[in-house]
Amino acid sequence: MAQRHLDRLSGLDVSFLTNETSSSHMHVGAILVFEGPPPSYTDLIAHVHSRLHLVPRFRQKLSFPPVPTSRPYWIDDPTFNLEYHVRHSALPSPGSEEQLRRTAARIFSQQLDRTKPLWEIWLVQGLTRGRFALISKTHHALVDGVSGVDIATVLFDVTPVPQKLEPDGPWLPNPEPSGAGLMARDAAGLAQAPIGIARRVEQATRHPRRTARGIAEAAEALGQVSWSFANPAPEVPLNVEIGSHRRFEWVRTDLGHFKKIKNACGGTVNDAVLTVVAGGLRIWLQNRGIRTEGMELSAQVPVSIRTDDKQGQLGNQLAAIRGPLPVYVGDPVARLGVVREAMDGIKESKQALGAEVIARFNDFAPPTLLAEAARINFSTRLFNLVVTNVPGPQLPLYMLGRELQDVFPVGFLPANHALFVAIMSYNGAVNFGLLADYDSMHDLDVLARGIETSITELVEAAEEALVETVDEEQPARA
Repeated sequence: MAQRHLDRLSGLDVSFLTNETSSSHMHVGAILVFEGPPPSYTDLIAHVHSRLHLVPRFRQKLSFPPVPTSRPYWIDDPTFNLEYHVRHSALPSPGSEEQLRRTAARIFSQQLDRTKPLWEIWLVQGLTRGRFALISKTHHALVDGVSGVDIATVLFDVTPVPQKLEPDGPWLPNPEPSGAGLMARDAAGLAQAPIGIARRVEQATRHPRRTARGIAEAAEALGQVSWSFANPAPEVPLNVEIGSHRRFEWVRTDLGHFKKIKNACGGTVNDAVLTVVAGGLRIWLQNRGIRTEGMELSAQVPVSIRTDDKQGQLGNQLAAIRGPLPVYVGDPVARLGVVREAMDGIKESKQALGAEVIARFNDFAPPTLLAEAARINFSTRLFNLVVTNVPGPQLPLYMLGRELQDVFPVGFLPANHALFVAIMSYNGAVNFGLLADYDSMHDLDVLARGIETSITELVEAAEEALVETVDEEQPARA
């Protein structure tokens, strides 16, 4: 479905607006490192302009009805100025990666202006070895982590020679609606609501068995989610009042490491990712003098509910499950076993379905109920931090002939959550992006090194297991 003028935000999209405060910003993005030399600012502007027609939402801004009886709309911005959104900066000498991380942290410490389209791209020159970076920053209401991979690629090509994707003609914005026009549109939507309900009732009466089965499954699923509320996440220094300033660290590793772990020790790549995050957090907690015996942290793990026919569309199609982080387990293989068993149980349970039922309900909830539900979704009773793993393209990408070398994803911090761990694979690599509150996470580098240590431990254990398997097979062959 096309991205149109006067599209209404989904309930989940609105939840990100509702939860945003001066200290809890709801934008996400990435640090993209390219081989040099950097393009000129003029060339980058021209390149972005030539691809903007592929993402019409990036020329649209929010419009709120005068009376908050419905969700806001996306409308064309008649004063859209590309130079405002594409910005230019340079690192001081020597242009280290640490300086790039600090620059990104400062950029992500600033809230996006809601009177304009909710995105920025920064061209950052002066990185060591002749490299440069792009820092992308987009509000979560505009795009989710899974569809964002598709949208980001509008700037990229799969060959060094850029593909010509010029628009057919100049962009002409639709007239900005008046307050009265939005109220009339809301009234028309309310008038249509009973018709939609009647259609769903008709479908239910035509297929009573399927309807009854669906209701029973949804009730069971909501019960699974309710259990999570009754069993709150443990109290740890990750869940404190946060400020507006951010720190950022990253960890580089190989996708091959995680495939080796999966093949030797079982489970999935995502199980291995959660295991090494748990190992890093165990080291971080112990470095702070916190005992980890019997402690299991809870991670909010977003899962896509985007169907194949909606790939490439903007807007959020996400639900969330509660993933285990068993920091009480010292042995890396045993820790993976705990994560694997728990995640298998979650897949067999209705927890993900329950999250989807809640997400669907949000599209029908009035704004007051929606605001309360949004706050509950980010409650510290449910989770200690967010851990999201986004699969990216496994082939090299190019922008204006320069190869993309590294992608470091950047998440967001809900209120009272001091850490977000985002992971993304690209072209044989897996990179971790750690976004944290500046004041309460002064030792974020300890966590980054802890994740590196945890990866090394698990890879070494996997290699030992593979050697043992080969040794066992050789006598059998003989």
